[in-house]
Amino acid sequence: MAPSPTGYFHIGSVRTALFNFLFARKNKGTFIFRSEDTNNERSKKEFEDNILDSLKWLGLSYDKFMRQSDRTEVYISYLKKMIENGSAYFSKEEPKEGESRTEVIRLKNPNKKIVFEDLVRGKVEFDTTESGDFVIAKSLTEPLYHLAVVVDDHETGATHVIRGEDILSSTPRQILIQEAIGAKRPIYAHIPLILAPDRSKLSKRFGATSLTEYKNQGFLPEAILNYMALLGWNPGTEKEIFSLDELIEEFDISRVQKGGAIFDMTKMLWVNKQHILRQSHESQIKNLKLQVQNEKLNDQDFTNKFLKIILNRIHRWGEVKEIMAAGEFDYLFNDPEINPGMVPWKKQSKEDAKKNLEKVLSILDDKGKIMRLAEEEGKGDVLWPLRTALSGREKSPDPFTLIDILGLSESKKRILKAIELLS
Repeated sequence: MAPSPTGYFHIGSVRTALFNFLFARKNKGTFIFRSEDTNNERSKKEFEDNILDSLKWLGLSYDKFMRQSDRTEVYISYLKKMIENGSAYFSKEEPKEGESRTEVIRLKNPNKKIVFEDLVRGKVEFDTTESGDFVIAKSLTEPLYHLAVVVDDHETGATHVIRGEDILSSTPRQILIQEAIGAKRPIYAHIPLILAPDRSKLSKRFGATSLTEYKNQGFLPEAILNYMALLGWNPGTEKEIFSLDELIEEFDISRVQKGGAIFDMTKMLWVNKQHILRQSHESQIKNLKLQVQNEKLNDQDFTNKFLKIILNRIHRWGEVKEIMAAGEFDYLFNDPEINPGMVPWKKQSKEDAKKNLEKVLSILDDKGKIMRLAEEEGKGDVLWPLRTALSGREKSPDPFTLIDILGLSESKKRILKAIELLS
């Protein structure tokens, strides 16, 4: 995995890292992380830190770490050898506007056809003539990406390189450099791009945001990995929910498709919900409390019942905070404001709604009796006034769920208040 630290870790890079990780672990190999920071103007420490923190949060542990800016002397030695053997040369250049540079180092292109077998795309052939003698370094001390990546692959003994198909056109140039320095050619796998639903390039509108944003929205790392694995890879079964260990066991790069993978936020949310439901009860409680700070959550019984309601509503943990900010569950934490005009059901009079609430009050601890009353008087005429008396809202959980979570004492208090308002 070799990202450039020129921006925050992108969701597309997550999948590239994941496929490399899965392939390495499945084949008992080594997963190498390389920070390709040869772009001095754009590379920043904060971006590298974000990438490393993101990999840690995802649970994608690497076995070896490299930073290209620490390896300049290594690249210099290769450049010198290439110049000595004639495979590269200093080239006098006309300086571009605003620049004083008059010399670069170019590879002497043998102008040949390059053929290689790609694990995803099959046989790939390029004619390198059109590339000309391309630049591999700005100077002896300023190697460019193509040279650095080839040297690093060679020095680490990289056997396989798994990366996005957007890099495919760079591969023949890198193969020419490999041949120039006597490096063994790794096996390539260029995985399909992730596309928006309209098959356009993935954009911020369609999920192309940093991993940090997904983390802040309450997505789980295991769910992100699960969904990313399914973008371009098919397990060959109907199974859709995987743990990381299960992905390692099941991953087969021959099942990676050639065509672009469509990003579907609805499906990603569904996958995330399945992982939320798979969490231990303790983890669910912990995540809930990270979203809601309220002393009522010190009551374990209340918390367990509130969690049950929440789990039916959310697809990501961040939704809890959003729901709470909208005041949707205020009635569970504070006395609700009851509009007496909303308590009666449809054409029911306030007097009839009040009478039914009085009857419910005397049998509040018996759900069976309340249901029998509802069947006699009409479900809407009994259950609607009861629910609105408890929540003060047109939309809320059913009245029995509310009684259960509020408790009999609090429920009676609210029903009495509604009766008083209807009097």
